[in-house]
Order: sequence, then C-alpha cells, then structure tokens
Amino acid sequence: MADTVQTGDEVGRILVKVQNDLSQLKKSLSRVIISEPGETLDIQVLDAAISRTEIGIKKHAEEYLKTVNKQVSTLPIIEDNKKKTRKIAKWQPSPESIPNLLPQKYMIVGASPGEKHKAAFAMRLLYNPSHPKNRELIHQNYGIQLPDLQKKTGSNVGAKKVDTSPKVGSSAVVPAEVRNNNLHLCPNDMKADIASPEKQDPPPSAADLCLQTFVKPKDSSPSKIGMFERAGKRQTDVNQSKDIVQAHRISHLHRPPTWTITTPPPTAASDSKLPQGPARLSPLSPQCAPALPPVPISKHCFSIVDGRIDPCCTEFCAFKKQYCLCWGPLMEALWRLEQLMQEYAVPHARVCDQRLVALMQTGELDWGGGGVGHLLSVLENQEEVWELMRRPGQRYRGEGGRQAAAERIQASWRCHQARTAYLRQQRRKWAAETIAISWLLHAQVGRVRKSLQATRLRQLENYRSRAEYLADNWKHLSTSRRTIIHVPSLGYSEQQRRSLTGFDILQNTQMGRLCDIRDENIEVIYVCPVRLGEDLLHYYTQLLGLQGAVETGDLSAVPASSAKRFTILTPEAYQHFPNHNMCVSTLLKYSPRTLRRIKDLIQGKHAYIVSGVPHMDDLAVADELGVPVLGPEPAVAQLYGTKSGARRIFTSAGVSVPPGHGDIYTLQQLYECLAQLMTDHLEVQRWLFKMDGEFGSRGTAYCDVSHLSFRSWALQKYRRHGPQLWRMAWAQEPVLIKFQEEVPALLASHAKLFNTSCYPSWISFLEHFLKEGGTVEAYPPSDSVTCLTVDLLVEPGGEVHMLSCGDQLHEPGSMQVVGCSMPQTSICQHTLHSICMRVGQACHQRHILGLLSLDLVTFLELGTLEQQVWAVDLDIGYSNQLAMTQMMLFMTSGTLNCRTGCLEVPPLVINSKASARHKAPKALSVTSRFAVMSSKLFHTNLSMVHYSVFFQMCKAHRIGFDIKERQGSVFALHDSTERKSLGLVTISPDLKGALLTFAHNLSIIHQEISAPNLQGKTNFKKLIKNIEEVVGVTIQNAEIEKSA
Repeated sequence: MADTVQTGDEVGRILVKVQNDLSQLKKSLSRVIISEPGETLDIQVLDAAISRTEIGIKKHAEEYLKTVNKQVSTLPIIEDNKKKTRKIAKWQPSPESIPNLLPQKYMIVGASPGEKHKAAFAMRLLYNPSHPKNRELIHQNYGIQLPDLQKKTGSNVGAKKVDTSPKVGSSAVVPAEVRNNNLHLCPNDMKADIASPEKQDPPPSAADLCLQTFVKPKDSSPSKIGMFERAGKRQTDVNQSKDIVQAHRISHLHRPPTWTITTPPPTAASDSKLPQGPARLSPLSPQCAPALPPVPISKHCFSIVDGRIDPCCTEFCAFKKQYCLCWGPLMEALWRLEQLMQEYAVPHARVCDQRLVALMQTGELDWGGGGVGHLLSVLENQEEVWELMRRPGQRYRGEGGRQAAAERIQASWRCHQARTAYLRQQRRKWAAETIAISWLLHAQVGRVRKSLQATRLRQLENYRSRAEYLADNWKHLSTSRRTIIHVPSLGYSEQQRRSLTGFDILQNTQMGRLCDIRDENIEVIYVCPVRLGEDLLHYYTQLLGLQGAVETGDLSAVPASSAKRFTILTPEAYQHFPNHNMCVSTLLKYSPRTLRRIKDLIQGKHAYIVSGVPHMDDLAVADELGVPVLGPEPAVAQLYGTKSGARRIFTSAGVSVPPGHGDIYTLQQLYECLAQLMTDHLEVQRWLFKMDGEFGSRGTAYCDVSHLSFRSWALQKYRRHGPQLWRMAWAQEPVLIKFQEEVPALLASHAKLFNTSCYPSWISFLEHFLKEGGTVEAYPPSDSVTCLTVDLLVEPGGEVHMLSCGDQLHEPGSMQVVGCSMPQTSICQHTLHSICMRVGQACHQRHILGLLSLDLVTFLELGTLEQQVWAVDLDIGYSNQLAMTQMMLFMTSGTLNCRTGCLEVPPLVINSKASARHKAPKALSVTSRFAVMSSKLFHTNLSMVHYSVFFQMCKAHRIGFDIKERQGSVFALHDSTERKSLGLVTISPDLKGALLTFAHNLSIIHQEISAPNLQGKTNFKKLIKNIEEVVGVTIQNAEIEKSA
C-alpha cells in the first residue's frame, strides 16, 4: 500500500517537473522574442526537458499503469488455496481495446436508442448501491464480486477476504512535496481549501465510482480544444486550474480514437492482483467498504450570463468537482452551449446539471452530435431562450453577428444572382430546344406533305390515264365479262363522320349491290365495312342462289352458279380502328392482305371500282390495284356535290330551280339575299336554308314568313302594281326596306331546324352555315308537294342512262327520306326524261362521271294549276335507292323502263302436263309491278330477336316472297351484331297494294317484337302514317280519274 502511494507521489512529481520545465521554456521563449535581433534560442534547454520527461515516464510506467487501473483484488478462499495452481496470465487485449482503423466517416456515431436506454438504466443502478441488482450488475459488467451483506453471518466471515488496500492514495493528483506550493487559484478555490492538505475533504466513498470513457470528439481542431483555452486567450491572468484543464485536453487530443485504453501485457508480479474482467472503474476513495449506502445526488445549477460561464462561480465549481472524472464530454457540451448563447446574444441561461449529465450519458453529444434542440434541453429556462432565439434577426445581434449578416446577405445575393442566371439559361435552353424541335417537326411535316402531294399527284395522273382508257373501251367493257369492285364508302368529312352513330352499319346499307350478278357477265367483289356472321352469309348465299328459280318460276330448279360469282371481303384494318368512323376506302387502303386478295381475284380480268361518296383514298386504292374508278375526281365531286354547286349545274342545264341564292358566307349577305327574295316572291310562305356539304336533312333549316305582321301590307302593294311593275326596283323599295329591317329578328325568333341531332339550335346552325357556306331556297308554294329521286349513270363515253326513279316517302313533318315507291307516278315521263338528260350532259361537261342521284319536287302552281318541276339537289355517288332497286329487279327478273314509267316483269313459262314434250309452251302477257322499298328501317327491339326467330315469325304471319307470282316481301339485312336496322321491299301488281302490304308488314313486326311497356325507338310508326297519307291521296286521284 505504501509503495502505491509513493508511486503516485513520484508520478505527480514528474508531472510537476515537466510543468516547471515547460514554464521555464516559455519564459525563455518570451525573453528571446523581447531581446534584440541576432540572439538565438537555446534549443538544448527544450531538449533536456523532453529527455527528462521520457526517462521518468519509462521508469515508472508499470507503477503508473497500476494507478490508472485502480482495480480491487479479491483474495481466494483459504480452504481452497492449496488446491489452486498458479497460472501465468497471457495478455490478450479485448476487442474493444483494439483501435478502429477505419476512416472516421465509416464509424458509427452513436448507439441505437435501445442501447442508450439500457446504458442509462445500468448507470442508474450503479449509482444506487442499495438496489437489489447492483451487486449482480457490477459482477456481470466489471468482474467484481461484492459480498452479500444480507446473508453475511459470523460463521462465514473468513470464507472470503477482500483486499481493501488502496491502489492510489487520496492525494493522487498532487504529490506531497508540492502540496505546500499553492498554485494560482481563484478565491473560490481558496475557500474550498484545495491547497491545504489539512483541510481537505474526507475521502469519498466507493459509491463515487464512475465510468471513465475516453472519446475523441468529432471536431477536435485546435480551435476547439477547450472552453477555458478560449477564455485564457481573452484574459491576461490565467489561473492554475485552467492550465490543468488545458493539459488534460491537449493530452486527450493525442490519444487514439478508441473507446478504451490499450493496456500492455501485465507482469508476473502483478498477475495475482489483476482481475479477469476489463478494468473500467476509477475509485475516488482509498477504502472499498462492503456496504455501499446511497449517496444523495446533488443539484448544481449554474448560469450562462451574456454567453459566458463564470469559472469562479460556486455552483459551477461544485458541478465541476462533482463530475470531475467525466469532465471531458461535459466541457465539450458546455463549450458548445456557451458558443450558442454568444451567437444568439442570450442574456441569461440557466443550466441544469442533471439534464446535462443525462444528455451526455445518452451519447447524443458524442462525435459532435446533437442539434440545438438537444443543447437547449439542458436549460431550465429553455422556453424563454427558445422564444428569444426564434426572433427574426436574433442571430445577428450576438457574437459575430455583423459578419454572419454580411455572409448571409452576400450568400443570398449570390444565390439570387446564380438562380437568376440559371433560370435565364434554362429559359434560353428551353427556347432553343423548343425552336429546334419545332423546326425539326416543321421540316419533317414539310417533307411528309411534299411526299403526300407527290403521291396524290401521281395517283391523280394515274386515275386520269385510266379514266381515258375506260372512256375509250367502255362499250366493249360493258358487254364483256368484267369484275365490279363495290366499295360502299361514304367519303364525308371527318367532322361529319364522327358525328354519325353506327357509321360502319350506315355504310353497309347497300348490300343490294350484290344483285349485280344477275348479269351473267358480271362478277362482284363487295368490300364490307363490318364483319358478317354466318347467318348473314348464309342468307345472302341462299337469296342469290334463287336466280334460276326466279327466272323459271320453279323452286325445284337447280340453283344457279350465280352464288359463286360474288365475294364478300372485310378489311382487316377495321379491328385496329373500331371507333374512328373511317370510310371503307380508308380502311381498305390500310389493309394490305385484303388488297392482295383482291389483286389475286382480278388478275387477268377487266375490272373497275364503283365507290360511294367520292374520297381521296379511292384513288389510292385504285392506284394500288391498278384499276380505273367509275366516278369523278374527289375534288370535282367536292366542288359540285354541294348545294351551291348543284344550283350551278342546274342553271347551266336549263332546269327549273326554286327561287333562291347560293354561295352565302356572311351574315349581312344572308340578310340582304333573304330580304330581296322575300320581296321578289311574296307568294312563298316558307324559305329553306341549306348548308353546303351536308346530306339529307342534317343541314336544313326553315323559316315561315307568316310570322311577319306587315306581310298583308306587302301583298297589297304587290296587287296594286301587278306582276309586271313589281319587278321594278322603285316599286319594291318600301317593301324591301321593311323586310331588311325585320329579317334579323325574324330569323332569330322563328327559324327552326328539321333535324336537331347535329345542330341543336339556330345559333349553332348559323355558325356552321356561314363557315361552310350555303343556299337560301323557296319551299314550293303549295299544299301538295311530291318529291322524287332519279338515279342516273353518266357513262365515260358521255351517254346518260336512267337506272331508277321513285316517289319519296318522308317522315311526317320532316324532309328525311326513308323510302320510295317505284316507279314514280308524279311527273310526266317525257318531262322527267328531258330533265335527266340535260342534267346528265351538264355533269359530263364538268367531268362528273359515274352514278348520280337527282332530287326533284313537283307541285301545281296556284294561279295557273300548271305542274311545276324544280331540281333541288344532286348527290354524287351510289344511292340506297339504286341498291334496293337492284334487289327488286333480281327478285322479279324484270326491268325498269324509266321512259315509260313501268316495272315490267317477264311472263311465266307454263308447260302442259299432258304433252309437255310435244306441245309448244304458252307465254303469258307481260305484266307490270309496283314496289315500295326502304333501306332505313330502324327498331331497337330488333336486336333482341335472332334472324332465325325473326324469319320464323315472318313465315307465321305470311310475310314472304312468292317466286311464281313474283310478288311479296324481301328483306335486306345489314349486320349480325347490333341488328337494329334492315331494309324491306314489297312488290305488288298495283301501287295501293304495295303500300298497304308494306305498312301491314311494319305493323306486324312492331307488334311481335314490342310490348306495352317496351316500345323501343323506331321509325315504323311515322312511316306507316306517311304511307296512309299517300294511300289516301292515291284513292283520291283514282276517284278523280274515274269521274273525269
């Protein structure tokens, strides 16, 4: 024990000598600096001091190691002393003592939250000796087996002895020789009697043991060596206590960055005194009593005033003394807290020692960790400090505030400049990219446009050359074997096609084109826009196979080979564009497999294309197949297929047209033309507004003049002047001015539309009317108006043929054509033929070839009762009426003579049963037939009935066709999917019978497929009502003829 005390004194003496030598060296250095130039520093003095320090440390290294370990040795049991053998211990460093050579960035900064909580709990148990688990925890962690005080009795006192001899004396810090040498202490330290060995406090108990952890801070630059080093630079009088702290910090910086002290191998002399577990406890007292009474934890709260800690403050000195063994981490935290208070100019902050120690023990502050929140958590007035720090600009009121403000301003300004420059550069880059991409797209579009123009120009040239060939060889071609490629394409504009529902089915309403095979020299290739099911294919195969039976009138006749002369193809592109409403020509253009199939079918044969409404893709398909097109150029058809273009053709042909004006594109022009027309034709009560480019009744509106209050006054003016003078401008001027004033209000309030499916109001109609252009025409001034349609064929050679003619059937109150009766009985045949020939020749002069559909109206003039015929519309293309006419002619094997207005049916050949082989057959006289047909029948309930059930229902009600009598009903089916529309043809010996049969069939079908609560959407009822009106007119005309 005495040796240990002496060793501690010697170590302390060595440290004092080193300190004195360093002080002398410092004074020498100061003298050299003050002395005159030319004097040099004696380096030997510094070298001698360093040598003496090294010799002293080497001499007492082993004794100093024993002092640092401060282990408590436990003597073995006396009874078992003889049984134990002496073993030489081998030094094996623990894994924790091996230095971590990894870079600092790969080292773990702190423990996990669970480990921190466990360490804090263990530390509280170590500070509480009275806890039941204190003894177990010390033995488990430090290898110290404390006696069990509760089970200790007098009989087992000698069982195990504890070596309580102190390893280091109570005065281990300062040697006995220099205890009387009072260092420069502050008054508070003098009051604490630190320098007086006689007035020292009694030795602390064994409960003052604490873990001594050597941790190298993350930021260990010389500028942060210690709080009191910075304070020493600001003060001229440095006391001895600060020098000790500085020496401790400087020596701490040179230690390796490990968590434990690397211990050299123990000697044999000290082997019996070293325990097996790692030594981490540093006793503060020379005695280690078995009983460890609890020591109350003191609370030493001190203040930080104006960012400074008073080192002489009583509370701070007591706190420093209490936690001197773990002072390194605490000093680092205090320095950081002091620096924070200085930077934010906090006038007063109260530090709680317990919070600071607890925060240090959690490891949050290790390696420079822990933010402002962790540091402020150790303050008792942290709310006040936090509110003060949160004030705007508070950082710039503290230490270095001007510099921080300048740096912040400079950084903000530089950031603003950099951000502005970056955004400017980004905008320029974006603009450059946009310009480049736009230019590339423009160039690409230009190249594509030029390529398309060149392709279309080549296709147009090829079309013209083939059209010349077709015109030169038409007579030979029309009488030889040929193949007709039917493409029922509706080449409307994209806007019109997208506005139509069921556009693909609408294009397939001309399945009657298949009946062209009634000519034995014709083969038909029908391009269908929809996929037909097996039921439809079977139906048309059976229907077209009846040609032989129809010609002979014998159902037992062998089916003709006509079923082998037609082919139905569906372009594969319809699957890729199901909702684009493309016309058939466009679908066929993008269907290479179908094009190859057609090429194979027409190879080595004469063929040409018969399209529907002309489209640009018709030329592409014809150029791909290498065949001509029986039709005009798409540009010519677009020019003359409008309402205004039709008026120009009619005018040039010398055909009567209704009063009106075409090519109207401005609102003022519309008002002026309508006012002038009203003034010139006061007898007209309704005026029609037809939009160019529209079809049917979609683009037609009307306005009645009867809503004008001054119309009677205008009629009086007209009667006063008479028809001859009324043509003069001076006679019309007052009425014209009045009309011009009233026309805008009249149209705004009384203009109406026939069909609101596309244009719901007059405003929307007027907008498109002025954009597309249109005409203003007079409605016939009569109560009885009949409309008829004539289909013409303008051959490439210039000849014009009338293919069909029929009176139109309309829905009541609408101009929508839903059917017709054939042949027409409204106009004199000679007059009709003359009009058609003139119109056909005018079309041929304008290179309009192929199939045309001419609409006429007829009425009786009120004054003279003369029949007037006006040409009102011209549609370029294959019409639904012509398709249904082909089916009618196929089923009757008859011919339609438009010159005579008669549907002639050949007589039946009847052989006598007795002498069928010997007698000549008897031929019946030629008979005539009348037909009523429609391809636009619509009923939503038809989709709930399959075609097989539908035909069974018709058969039960005797709805069918009699081949022998060549009369009855024939259906034209359109699709297999929706099954909402169909076509119907009824043939009868007289017109009245045909009309009544047609109405009767519609009524039966409607009753069979409808229920009282499920009527569905249909046009059956309106058509039946219109047929009844026509029947009434027919009966009235028959009575007039009889009376005459």
